[in-house]
Amino acid sequence: MRRRLIQSTLAVVLVVIAVFGVSLVIVETRTITETAKERVKSEAVRLASIVDSRLLVEDKVTAEILGDQMPDDRYAVVRIPGKPPIEVGSQPDGDVISATAPGEEGETVTVQEPRSSVTEEVARTLLIIGLVALLAVIAAVLLAIRQANRLASPLTDLAETAERLGSGDPRPRHRRYGVPELDRVADVLDASAERIARMLTAERRLAADASHQLRTPLTALSMRLEEITVTDDPDTVKEEATIALTQVERLTDVVERLLTNSRDPRTGSAVTFDLDEVIKQQLAEWRPAYRSAGRAIVTSGKRDLRAVGTPGAVAQVLAALIENSLMHGGGTVALRTRVTGNQVVVEVTDEGPGVPAELGSRIFERAISGRNSTGIGLAVARDLAEADGGRLEMLQAKPPVFGLFLSSTPPRKNPDEETRRTVR
Repeated sequence: MRRRLIQSTLAVVLVVIAVFGVSLVIVETRTITETAKERVKSEAVRLASIVDSRLLVEDKVTAEILGDQMPDDRYAVVRIPGKPPIEVGSQPDGDVISATAPGEEGETVTVQEPRSSVTEEVARTLLIIGLVALLAVIAAVLLAIRQANRLASPLTDLAETAERLGSGDPRPRHRRYGVPELDRVADVLDASAERIARMLTAERRLAADASHQLRTPLTALSMRLEEITVTDDPDTVKEEATIALTQVERLTDVVERLLTNSRDPRTGSAVTFDLDEVIKQQLAEWRPAYRSAGRAIVTSGKRDLRAVGTPGAVAQVLAALIENSLMHGGGTVALRTRVTGNQVVVEVTDEGPGVPAELGSRIFERAISGRNSTGIGLAVARDLAEADGGRLEMLQAKPPVFGLFLSSTPPRKNPDEETRRTVR
């Protein structure tokens, strides 16, 4: 593609140079020739007027007097009736440009100039035109290379992104190239990556839950069926079959619950984790993007905090807030941690213009965005935060401050749930 763009651009420039350059050469050659003829003719008229003025006062007309009035590269012949011709200068060899002007006293003045002077001037003009054409070709090649790289490199990058999606790596790259059409493709690929990531997460969660939740019912059902195969007592067969049917109903309930959970990606499996590690991981992941945008991302506040939640979900919430600041905010992005009551708070703020007033109350709604983005990031982030008993709020609109509130106290376990787990 690069070679084709360069070749096509160079071909267009060469055609333009050929059309306009040849026309310019022809016009300039004619102009220089006509100018030389007019110059020689004007010189002849001027010398004729000088001869007339001297003849009127009966003064002598000599070659020395006229020679002072002419350039060295011209030759003139003055013919006065009844007198021998007066030659001024040296007669040029070869082709000449000649002009004759009559005087009022009957004399004639003929001026000649070597055509080689015109040829030299035409050659200088052609050299200038050739240099300009060469510079135009070089500029066109450089521009074509730059434009080819600007178009081909993003396409290669987008192809790699698509290949990554196909190979099972659904992380969005969030790269933009300054070309609306290519940026649109990048937007679609990023949105597709997010959808694929959600689907893969749901499928993996479903597989893991199914492996865990179905193992015990299937084992119990297998044992009941084995009991049926080894007994000849009808009452025992009936009893075991009844129990097997109960196990089948339980399996049905488990499958339905798994399918319901797979449609809702919120986990709700909160644990106590080190908040500093999650923040450190997010900073390491997002710093290259901020560095590319000429911005910084920093952290401050209390350290060694432990919170209750799902580390992966908390990381996703922070990633959504950091990405939101990268796309819509400005200046330095700061992650500040603090403690209020029995809650740990992570505040994400930047130095941008903030959230518009008309979006303030709807910022967490799906498909609501201040710019051309998907409008689902903050909505998903709030769902993830609430799934583990936390919450995500906008604490301030200008400058924007978002707060992620997490419990610092492990939740009380449900006694009934504990009993069911013990029985299992």
